[in-house]
Amino acid sequence: MADIHIEDFCKDIAKILLQLFNSFPRPSNVYVADIAGDDNPDEFGLHSERHLACFGAMVWLADEGYIRYVDTIRQEGIDQAVLTHRTLCLLSRVCSDRHLLNDNEYLEPASPTESEQDISLPAETILDRKTHINIIRAALASGSSTRIYRVIQRLVIQAC
Repeated sequence: MADIHIEDFCKDIAKILLQLFNSFPRPSNVYVADIAGDDNPDEFGLHSERHLACFGAMVWLADEGYIRYVDTIRQEGIDQAVLTHRTLCLLSRVCSDRHLLNDNEYLEPASPTESEQDISLPAETILDRKTHINIIRAALASGSSTRIYRVIQRLVIQAC
C-alpha cells in the first residue's frame, strides 16, 4: 500500500483501541508518545506531522463515536478516555469475516505441537481468539502494516 499516512492512521487506531480496551471500564489518559513514539519538535516547538497525525486519529475516534474523553492534554494526548458502548460491543464480538479469520496465526499452526494443543483447548478459548480485539492484537503482534490496515479497514472504516 502506497499511502503511508493511512497505514500509520490504522496502526494508531489499533493501538488506541487496544489500550482503552485493556483499561476498560476505567478511563485512562492516552498519550501520542505511547502510540506513535517520541516526537522531536522543530526549532519553534511545533510537533512533527507524524505526532499531529496520531493526535488527529485520537480526536477522529471521538468525533466518530468510538471513544469519549474529557479533554485534550495540549496536543500530547487525551484525558480520561474510555471506549463507547458501541466500540466495546464491536471489539468483544466474535468475527464472522473469513478474510480476517484466515489472517490469524491460530488458524494455521506453525507446528504440529501447536495444532495438538488447539484441539485440547476449550471451545470458549477458541471462540475468544476469534473476537475482534484478539484479531487486532494478532495483527499488531505480526508487525505487518498491510494486515493491520485490513483489520482496521474492515472493523472501523467499513463499519459505516
